[in-house]
Amino acid sequence: MASSTPPNIVVLMTDQQRVGCTAAEGGPDTMPRLDAQLAGGVRFDRAYTSCPACVPARTSLLTGRFPSAHRVRQNSTAQHAYYSTDLLEMLRAAGYSLHFSGKPHMHAGPEDFDTFHGPFLHDGGPDESGEHAGFDAWLRELDHAVATEPSPFPARSQLPSRIVDGAIAAIAAIDSSRQDPYFLWVSFPEPHNPYQVPEPYFSLFDEEDVPERMVGPEALDRMGWRFRWLHRLIEDKRPGFDQQWRRYRANYLGMLRLIDDQIGRLLDHLDTRPGGLENTVFVFLTDHGDFVGDYGLQRKGAGVPEALMRIPLSIAGPSVQPQQRGELVSIVDLLPTLAEWIGARIPAGVQGRSLAPLLRGEDAPPSEFATIYGEHGYGGVSYDEDERPPLHFSYEGATFDELNSVTQSGEMRMVADERYKLVVDDAGEVQLYDLHRDPAETRDLSGDPDYRHVQDRLYHQLVQWLLRVADDLPEGNYQPKTRPHNWRWA
Repeated sequence: MASSTPPNIVVLMTDQQRVGCTAAEGGPDTMPRLDAQLAGGVRFDRAYTSCPACVPARTSLLTGRFPSAHRVRQNSTAQHAYYSTDLLEMLRAAGYSLHFSGKPHMHAGPEDFDTFHGPFLHDGGPDESGEHAGFDAWLRELDHAVATEPSPFPARSQLPSRIVDGAIAAIAAIDSSRQDPYFLWVSFPEPHNPYQVPEPYFSLFDEEDVPERMVGPEALDRMGWRFRWLHRLIEDKRPGFDQQWRRYRANYLGMLRLIDDQIGRLLDHLDTRPGGLENTVFVFLTDHGDFVGDYGLQRKGAGVPEALMRIPLSIAGPSVQPQQRGELVSIVDLLPTLAEWIGARIPAGVQGRSLAPLLRGEDAPPSEFATIYGEHGYGGVSYDEDERPPLHFSYEGATFDELNSVTQSGEMRMVADERYKLVVDDAGEVQLYDLHRDPAETRDLSGDPDYRHVQDRLYHQLVQWLLRVADDLPEGNYQPKTRPHNWRWA
């Protein structure tokens, strides 16, 4: 897809956006402007994160590698990312200027960009003066909870508005007479907790009209112990919290519409520049999903259910054929896709696969995209359900972190195909789910002899993936054999 005129690249990224929450995905009409912009591109209906946690997933985006290879397996270890060449270095070498605005949660810092507006996190950002400072203080006081009243601060104080202000300023400062392409990464902290939004967004989606959840806390007895442990932790800290699930969902959908309005502002500005949007690649994705009330849980933090592992992923731009694709793809596939698009070599150690042929409308080898793999866990040995070790926050009070040393303990790996998912962990537990008949993954089929052939087949596929993600780094004298597009199973 490389051309003599390299395209500008705009990555629009949300944080913790559940699949199925937009009209294009069959859900509420939360993001009409974004849906319209991406309608001329490709939507991947079965895209997955590499890990259901912010920093490991974002490191996978930047390096094209799974967490066990890039070595960032929790949010506190971004500085230890291991790779040969990341996305930013690849684009810089190809002549791109680099611009960032929003939530980073990555190994790259301000010094790696030409302009950097941030960091914005879930309780505020820079520009802490006047109204912005007041809003940020209010966010911190909310303590990642579900607001039961509209935010008392207007949309211009909300983080998406301030982030788009920074993105517009960065692009406006680029000399329009220059021919160098730009890379703009706009990273929204929402719709991640805290779940709050001002009017008119607070009332845009009525609590009684939000989509029903798949299952509530009555399903916990059929789930893995991590789900129950997390539910007990939250209930101890915030008794009755699940009674807010409809307000939680209404706020969540309102947050998406607020983001969409800000994306519209950005698109309008980009369209005023010479050439408009014609030679621009747009990528929209998130880092991982959100329970949004399923299982009686908020946020994330337990296991690898589809609610957390699946992500929206759409790509639009020159030479892209409008279509929906059903291949199973991953966040790690973005770097090699952009590498092929701009004519760059896929860096050593990249484990993702270029999706460029799929964007052109070409058929994909079934063996290459018939399954997908994901990881979970900080390492060590898994705790047991009844353990209560010291945490990095107190067991007392309302504050908690769902990404804690208990629910994230040990190792967990998953592989899924078009219909079934297999999950294994370091304690020897095995789970098998029929995603068609049981989308909430509440009925474990691993002990059912009628599904033994399915389990054996997915075990074989998991072994193949574990071999595939064995790290090729560091490079030595031996040059590994590679295939076009990094398609090892083509």
